[in-house]
Amino acid sequence: MNIVIDTNVLISALKSKRGASYKLIMALPKEPYTPNVSVPLFLEYESVAKRQGLVSKLSSQDIDSILEYFLSKSSIRKIFFLWRPYLKDPKDDLVLEVAVESQSEYIVTFNIKDFKGCNKFGITVVTPQEFIAIRGI
Repeated sequence: MNIVIDTNVLISALKSKRGASYKLIMALPKEPYTPNVSVPLFLEYESVAKRQGLVSKLSSQDIDSILEYFLSKSSIRKIFFLWRPYLKDPKDDLVLEVAVESQSEYIVTFNIKDFKGCNKFGITVVTPQEFIAIRGI
C-alpha cells in the first residue's frame, strides 16, 4: 500500500513520542505500507525539521539520521507531470503530486481541509489517527 505523509505529520513525530504520528513512523519496519516521497517533498521535510527551535529535543545530526532512515523505508518518486496549482498551498501540491504519481491510496495529514478535492484522484485524505485505525496499527 502506497501512502504519502505530509510534513506536519513527520514533524509531529519528531517533536513527541506520544501520539499517532510517532506510532505511524515507528511502524515502518513492520507494516505493509510504503511512504512515497519526491526530492522536493523530502527537501521540504528537511527544511522544516531543521527550523531553529522547532524540534528542540533533537540535534541536526539526529534529524539527519531519522530522515535518512525514513528515506530508506520510502519509495523515491520522480515527478514528470505537475498538478499545480490544484490546491491552495503550493507546498500541499508537492504532496498531491507524489500521491498521484505513486498511485497512493492515502495522504496522511493533520490538514484535511487543505486537501479538498483529492478524492477526484482516488486518494483518501486522513489524519494519522484515522490511518492507524484503518490499518489496525
